[in-house]
Amino acid sequence: MHKILVIDRCHFTRTGIEALLNHSGRFNSSFLVSGINNLLLAKEHISQWKPHLVIADLYGFLSDVHSSPPIAPFFMSCGPIPLILLQSGDREPVPAHNPQYSIHSVLSKRTLLTELSDSIQDALRVRPALKTTKNATPLLTPQEEKVQSMWMDGVSNNAIAAALGIHGKTVYTYKRNIRIKLHLGNRFSPFLSLPEKMN
Repeated sequence: MHKILVIDRCHFTRTGIEALLNHSGRFNSSFLVSGINNLLLAKEHISQWKPHLVIADLYGFLSDVHSSPPIAPFFMSCGPIPLILLQSGDREPVPAHNPQYSIHSVLSKRTLLTELSDSIQDALRVRPALKTTKNATPLLTPQEEKVQSMWMDGVSNNAIAAALGIHGKTVYTYKRNIRIKLHLGNRFSPFLSLPEKMN
């Protein structure tokens, strides 16, 4: 089983790539897919979870107020892990020609699914051997990922509880567990790299 980390601000891209990997019939192996919508969380996730491949749209993070600090350390955190960069829109690509980075390919988000599938298979075939545990488990549980995603979207605790059918105090417990697992200093840490909203 291969572990794939998908980093994208867009929920539909994250879930779409997971569906492509596990439900399209294009691949012979199964995948454990984790989606993240924040570069600071992604960096920590890479170092702890050690995915076999990272698929990322970094272009959504270029407009961040704090864009220069998170993107460079993100590349460094990938190390030898193959990286497929997705380019959204007509923006200039993120610099991808540094030999320190293991960028496998740069594709447009408008790329055909067959080309994306071929690139994923090729990246997994040529990736260097990584020392990983045989037990491939995600860093966050599926319920914690749902809470984290809604939390990052600014949804209130009561709304998260109602959407997930859990008690309001349980949301606090999930948030505490997420902060502990991701080594976040306080409850505002996940928002440090988010863009400021325009009024």
